[in-house]
Amino acid sequence: MTTLYGLKNCDTCKKARKWLDRFGIAHTFVDYRDTPQPPDVLAGWAQQAGGWDALINRSSTTWRTLPANRKGPGSDAEWKLLLREYPQLIRRPVVVTDDGVVTQGFTDNGFKKRFGIA
Repeated sequence: MTTLYGLKNCDTCKKARKWLDRFGIAHTFVDYRDTPQPPDVLAGWAQQAGGWDALINRSSTTWRTLPANRKGPGSDAEWKLLLREYPQLIRRPVVVTDDGVVTQGFTDNGFKKRFGIA
């Protein structure tokens, strides 16, 4: 089953969930503010996304309001701490399929390609 991680009040996450419903793709939704993900899961997501920087939504209000000294974590441990404290910084939604593949974001064409729908 596909698991969609995000925030329940995120418009992009809502669109992604509706898309999955429309195409009959079974999925579970996990709000990572209500159910924080363990540091090893966050590290796995970052690795598949192409690094910690790729996992972060730098256009978010939360990122823009962070103190400058928090915007440049120097280690995996600091990144994990930052994302545990501010899960809303993670680019949404994070989509994990049974095969362990992790992708981020939502577009109609991106999801069609991801789920093999012509």
